[in-house]
Amino acid sequence: MTSQQHNEIPNIDPHELTRSLSEIAGRSQQLVKDFLARQESGKQVSMDDALHMSKLFQDLYGRLMADPVQLVQAQMAFWQDYMTLMQNQTLRAMGVESEPVRSPQKGDKRFAHEGWEDNPFFDFIKQSYLLTADYLHHTVDNVDGLDEKARRKIDFYTRQFISATSPTNFLATNPEVLEKTVETRGQNLLDGLNKLLEDLERGNGSLKIRQTHPDAFEVGKDLAVTPGKVIYQNSLMQLIQYSPSTEEVARRPLLFVPPWINKYYILDLRPKNSLVKWLVDQGFTVFVISWCNPDAQLAEKQFEDYMKEGPLAALDAVEQATGERDVNMVGYCLGGTLLASTLAWMADRGETGVNSATFLTTLLDFESPGELEIFIDEEQLAALEKQMNEKGYLAGSQMATTMSSLRSNDLIWSFFVNNYLKGEDPFPFDLLYWNQDSTNMPARMHAYYLRNMYLENHLREPGGITLDGVSIDLRNVEVPAYFVSAKEDHIAPWHACYQGTQLFNGDTRFVLGGSGHIAGVINPPEKQKYGYWLNANNPADPQAWFDGAKQHEGSWWLDWIEWLAPKRGGEVPARKPGGGKLKAIEDAPGHYVKEKHDG
Repeated sequence: MTSQQHNEIPNIDPHELTRSLSEIAGRSQQLVKDFLARQESGKQVSMDDALHMSKLFQDLYGRLMADPVQLVQAQMAFWQDYMTLMQNQTLRAMGVESEPVRSPQKGDKRFAHEGWEDNPFFDFIKQSYLLTADYLHHTVDNVDGLDEKARRKIDFYTRQFISATSPTNFLATNPEVLEKTVETRGQNLLDGLNKLLEDLERGNGSLKIRQTHPDAFEVGKDLAVTPGKVIYQNSLMQLIQYSPSTEEVARRPLLFVPPWINKYYILDLRPKNSLVKWLVDQGFTVFVISWCNPDAQLAEKQFEDYMKEGPLAALDAVEQATGERDVNMVGYCLGGTLLASTLAWMADRGETGVNSATFLTTLLDFESPGELEIFIDEEQLAALEKQMNEKGYLAGSQMATTMSSLRSNDLIWSFFVNNYLKGEDPFPFDLLYWNQDSTNMPARMHAYYLRNMYLENHLREPGGITLDGVSIDLRNVEVPAYFVSAKEDHIAPWHACYQGTQLFNGDTRFVLGGSGHIAGVINPPEKQKYGYWLNANNPADPQAWFDGAKQHEGSWWLDWIEWLAPKRGGEVPARKPGGGKLKAIEDAPGHYVKEKHDG
């Protein structure tokens, strides 16, 4: 550090520092009281979680001890690599460079700072950590006798432990944070402590790490700004009809059924990445369901209530608004699961009105649902049901934490370091603002969904589930279907989504986009990112489909709009919201999407 740089460092007023620390101490004392009260109320849930993990790792330990030779071999390999690391560091001290024993995986942003490479001390810490992480992974992966589900759980919790203990997460072992601390004379730590207290206050004593500033955007002002009107509402949803931007529109309206795990405006973030706006500009009359954010008053709402008050009610409302009962429908994630269930229910009753269905990252066969399966077995589900019964719902923050844990380095620890150690504000990112704008899940509905879909996989079975008195069968669905999945999706893995193509009797088209659960779907053509894979055939094996697929540049949106073209039903004069039998209630995005009552 040069003397000029040193002179640019602001001096810290000792009186101001004392005042800040005193204020922090007062806030901390109250937060500790709130935290202890919260822990007391959630003690049984925590004990259930701890007991579940304890059983898993007791089983692991027992099987490790049953094969001591393999354990000793793993330990010997670890110590050999560790001794090589020690030798390399000694040679480096003498000016002799050597190949690293362990290097971060490509794309691991934790060790991007040059200090991890240039400084021998931090390079040693980094390689020691990576070597130990590899040893733990190898030991867990090679234990004999564990059933596959238990192995995946242990692997997941092991990865959580490894991520949490990364040297990047601690002041003394992170060169970038130490450098920042020297430059600011510790102001970053004071700023970080204030941010930590603010996040504890926002979470009512539970740490709610911000991924972007909670005031960075405003729904209806910065996000969800495509012009439209709410034309219908009931206890579970508002229906938005968007204003046309073309003189003529497709005769068949386009109706979206988004998930209610999150809020609908992932489809309408900012104009530059709004799928809704893009479709309006393509000449569609677009309708979107905006689900409410339920509290305890809606605890008894069932999955079938979401069907009746969601897509079925929306179809009736679209007909009143446009005179058309013939629509193209789109379901996203859980909304797609509901859409498929609704189509099967309608098919059994001989009801028509849906011309085509598009499914975005949707699971219909839950045999291999990815890492979320880790949290769902009879023991854990019973504990969760007990918790939801007491409260009436699953808090959105709890769901958000579960989802973030699937990518903890990116969605938890990177923000922990940035916010609390560096003392910096996270970047204002619309996608992450939406991600932290969580919603609750009604107790009865969520228990039904987890048990019948994830745990017992009844949806794929003919007559496996009953909705409003009808035993549904997905094989009765004959409408043309377009399936989109994402290659790096960790919430709804593409191999599992692909199985949905095997459950319908109509024509199906499967498209695999790049990136993950959100970015792979919200991928405007102008960005020219990720690309997508196409294969005209749908063999039973998803890997066979991929092996025969051809990669294309750009966004899958262009392929979808081409698939939709013959399903437009001709052109009619543009329809204005409120111009039909249903009058406008309020401007889009409505007030349901702004509801916040997370407990």
